[in-house]
Amino acid sequence: MSHTEKYLRPEVIRQVARLDLRAKFIVEGFLAGLHASPFQGFSVEFSEHRKYTAGDDLKDLDWNVFAKTDKYYLKKFQAETNLTGYLVMDLSASMAYTYRQELTKFEYAICLAAALGYLMIHQQDPVGLIVFDTKIRTSLPAHSKRAQLGTILGVLANLKPAGKTDVAACLHQLAAMLRNKSLVIVFSDLLTEPRPVLAALHHLRHRGNEVILFHILDEAEVHFPFEGMVEFLDPEEEKRLTVDARGVRTDYLKTLADFRDFYRHECAIANIDYVPIDTSVSFDKALMEYLLQRQRRF
Repeated sequence: MSHTEKYLRPEVIRQVARLDLRAKFIVEGFLAGLHASPFQGFSVEFSEHRKYTAGDDLKDLDWNVFAKTDKYYLKKFQAETNLTGYLVMDLSASMAYTYRQELTKFEYAICLAAALGYLMIHQQDPVGLIVFDTKIRTSLPAHSKRAQLGTILGVLANLKPAGKTDVAACLHQLAAMLRNKSLVIVFSDLLTEPRPVLAALHHLRHRGNEVILFHILDEAEVHFPFEGMVEFLDPEEEKRLTVDARGVRTDYLKTLADFRDFYRHECAIANIDYVPIDTSVSFDKALMEYLLQRQRRF
């Protein structure tokens, strides 16, 4: 079985292929001029143009438009109107956790990434991969060729979550790396101090990127199904803690709800899509609900 077949089932392809990840960006003007021509009433060879600015290559000037308007415009090529996406994966040790679900958080993230990567390439948009823990470990440039999805999934299938994480530092590093406005799709359990992470997400937004944040937690981390005295292990700090599950359940669930609400509120202010998910919900159902909700908004 290929990595693509393992992480991207045919029924999921059939579902996501009908949806449009671009809808929001077209409406908001993120893909400026994608389906618009500034020359109403003229029949021009290219429907997409932009004004000439100093430093542009003169060979791209459209002389037909110049003859009609006496103004310099450049033909706008596909590379300027594509939506470039990056799948940004947290590889820290906590992402390897599962209590009783078939998929770990990392495997669940790969399935989400596979479907979104397929959707972008299906729309002929280039997609790349960033993998991080305490620093960026893997960086695949964005491509729209069909083989790109297999390349991305081949890399992810051979990775094993381990060690600590520094989500904020890695997102700041990514913001500095991206030269063009991109769609940044982050997959993480966010088990770290939230304020530095939000500052890094703001950094990405301030540089003109669109951001979708998939907050992936294990079913047990969300619903706390434990009973009696339970020993918990922090895989990143290698600390053990024994607690009475019944005694801490109420406080734990409130703390988690507050944590998610904080992200939900702050991301809404920054116009970041925040998608809280737990692994008890099949990834294709969770993704379809998000994409359909996203399309209804626009």
